[in-house]
Amino acid sequence: MARKKRSKPDKQQTNFKEPMLRLLAYCRDYLAWIITALVLAMAGAIFNIIGPELLREITDLITEGLGSSIDLDAVMRVAVILASLYVLGFVFNYLQGFIMATVTQRVSKKLRTNISGKINRLPLRYFDRNSTGDVLSRVTNDVDLISQTMNQSLSSLVAAGTMFLGSLIMMFYTNWIMAISAVLSTIIGFGLMTAIIAKSQKFFRQQQQELGNINGQIEEIYTGHTTVKAYNGENLATDDFNAINTRLYDSAWKSQFISGLMMPLMMFVGNFGYVVVSVVGAVLATNGKISFGVIVAFMLYIRLFTQPLSQLAQVATNLQGTAAASERVFEFLHEEELEVEHQKTTQLTPENVRGDIAFHHVQFGYEPESNVIQDFSFEAKAGQKVAIVGPTGAGKTTLINLLMRFYEVTDGEILIDGVPTSAITRDNLHELFCMVLQDTWLFEGTIRDNIKYNQQNVTDEDVEAACRAVGLHHFIHTLPNGYDTILDDQANLSAGQKQLITIARAMVEDAPFLILDEATSSVDTRTEVLIQQAMDRLTVGKTSFVIAHRLSTIKNADVILVMRDGDVVESGTHDELLAQNGFYADLYNSQFDVA
Repeated sequence: MARKKRSKPDKQQTNFKEPMLRLLAYCRDYLAWIITALVLAMAGAIFNIIGPELLREITDLITEGLGSSIDLDAVMRVAVILASLYVLGFVFNYLQGFIMATVTQRVSKKLRTNISGKINRLPLRYFDRNSTGDVLSRVTNDVDLISQTMNQSLSSLVAAGTMFLGSLIMMFYTNWIMAISAVLSTIIGFGLMTAIIAKSQKFFRQQQQELGNINGQIEEIYTGHTTVKAYNGENLATDDFNAINTRLYDSAWKSQFISGLMMPLMMFVGNFGYVVVSVVGAVLATNGKISFGVIVAFMLYIRLFTQPLSQLAQVATNLQGTAAASERVFEFLHEEELEVEHQKTTQLTPENVRGDIAFHHVQFGYEPESNVIQDFSFEAKAGQKVAIVGPTGAGKTTLINLLMRFYEVTDGEILIDGVPTSAITRDNLHELFCMVLQDTWLFEGTIRDNIKYNQQNVTDEDVEAACRAVGLHHFIHTLPNGYDTILDDQANLSAGQKQLITIARAMVEDAPFLILDEATSSVDTRTEVLIQQAMDRLTVGKTSFVIAHRLSTIKNADVILVMRDGDVVESGTHDELLAQNGFYADLYNSQFDVA
């Protein structure tokens, strides 16, 4: 089981500004809606700011009327205005919540769609370097975190900022002495909040990074659990998991603990502000400088002034995690893609292809400094069955990857009917081939759907004919639902039966070229004979490439290419190569040597 390199925690802080600007630019189609929601949130906050001033007026009316009579009509008028403002604030907050929920879900959908499309445009080199779990974490965890922040934090940021500035203005408007006292009591909160945000920034990036790593490790171990058990690798897998889990715990604990200090800190600042306002207000009221209504208003203003501080602190904390998630998402979306091929107009159709394939001085290396294919040249005529054999690492599968343009050649060219494969699109090229790989791939769906995969004009009769050809028809009829049996985790199919389904899939595609990469490696000898007979019928009129380690399966090949260290060292028919008594003969005879 190949173990992909997992990234270590990044010691640097997240670049907060750049990913957030990228996210803002990404949402440009919804800016009008976002601005509308933020304006509504601002209006709701303003209504809350006006509330204490009206309460002060009510308090003053009642206080003045205690000595004579209370003007209930004036009190009712102010109370109705106050109630109306609170109702409007509720309606505005409801509307902004509805708008932001709609926008964030659309942005999340767009992000997931773009990531899914990006996956199809990435070269295989990217997946050689990165684990599947890490990619999935970007689609799920990171996008969800961005969605939550947009839905909850943006409107909270605007509302809290408006409430903070508005209450500050109203406090100075009402009484500047008490306003200065309230502000001085909260300065310590500002300083601590700034320090905490700066301290917690790097831990949020590490948390998102380790989430991707732990998803990758779980996906890797789960898919290879049989190998892990066979090699008693449970302890190694557990140690690897514990190491990543410990790093995740460490970064998550630090980020959450530091951010968790915000609320109690702001509560302390708010309570301390109450004390200061009460003492200063009592002194001023005793001296006749202010009325009792001013004290009542300031008791509310100090809450409106300190409460946004805690909200701003929480929003700032959330934005740190969102910046880390956005950085990972946009880093993925900006990965180098496969070449755009819209300008290519050459088109080869399966109906009009003769079937000639030529390799002209092809060179290729997975790394720039070392070539796997040195200088490969070969011509396959239409209808020929070409077998590629050789020891592990000789470059057999690499040749197929280059033929399918899963990787691009470093030098030289590959031609189909004289047309370079680089001159046609990859989609067009893939239409010309059907493949059966050593590793089977089946999706959750019926057997019929798996065999028909992405083929529009395949009938049920075609599916059954292909299954009969590979000896699978009888087994399928023993299943409860026959061809409509759902293949999922509960489907009890052997590795050989899964391989037969993929072979049937290739047969119904009926493309002019066929690639078999160790296609019979998972079946028994008797089934292999049946498959070979089916393959012989399938390859009639097709140019086929067969990679095989069991040399007995390719005796009837028209041409056998013997590869070693990226070069073709021998070529010919089975009998011709045995007569040469060279490398192929050694390979063939070694399979029958008595140990």
